[in-house]
Amino acid sequence: MSALLEISKLSFSYGDLRVLWDVDLEVRQGEIVTVVGSNGAGKSTTLKNVSRLVRPGAGTLRFAGEDLTRLASHEVVARGVIQVPEGRKIFPEMTVLENLRMGSYPRNTRADRERNLERAFTLFPRLKERERQLGGTMSGGEQQMLAIARGLMGNPRLLLLDEPSLGLSPLFVKNIFDIITEINRQGVTILLVEQNVFQSLRISHRAYVLETGRVVMSGPGEELLGNEHVKKAYLGI
Repeated sequence: MSALLEISKLSFSYGDLRVLWDVDLEVRQGEIVTVVGSNGAGKSTTLKNVSRLVRPGAGTLRFAGEDLTRLASHEVVARGVIQVPEGRKIFPEMTVLENLRMGSYPRNTRADRERNLERAFTLFPRLKERERQLGGTMSGGEQQMLAIARGLMGNPRLLLLDEPSLGLSPLFVKNIFDIITEINRQGVTILLVEQNVFQSLRISHRAYVLETGRVVMSGPGEELLGNEHVKKAYLGI
């Protein structure tokens, strides 16, 4: 199966601080691929490079065969690469419905707005119940649901999820990972960045372990769950 996203020899620095070192990674059509690692390993920076929120220092990023490094961030979005950022970043003074409509702001998604709203409300019935509520007045778990649903409004070919379980209660964490699995089952390819190693590897087709900006291990999610280094370093076993 050919890769939908190909990252080759990606390097990146914040000023004099090197964050990524020759990262190689690929995501194939229909997969859930997870990047796991401790805080500061470079996981979120990898996603920011894919979204073109930052400029790579070296290396190539290709999506469906096209060089992403030549594109601006809004052009990446127009091609169907949609990021749900860490910390949710919803619009707190807008209602749930207004937040969702902002997700279909790009011109090429507006014709599908009503269909995508229906899908969002089917996946997240709680959002339908609260469609007139201001986003900033909802719980953290509800805001995360809203952030993911807003991302789906953009017709993603590749959905980038940055720490979707961060700060959530155990019940909401399980719910979020179940929903990620369902979104993938509906045909959306997903690149997931997560500190919850057990839950993310459990649902992943493949995964990469990132440590101090370098890929140190990769393989099927279930295989990495059984790896001794992963169990000791990230699962406390």
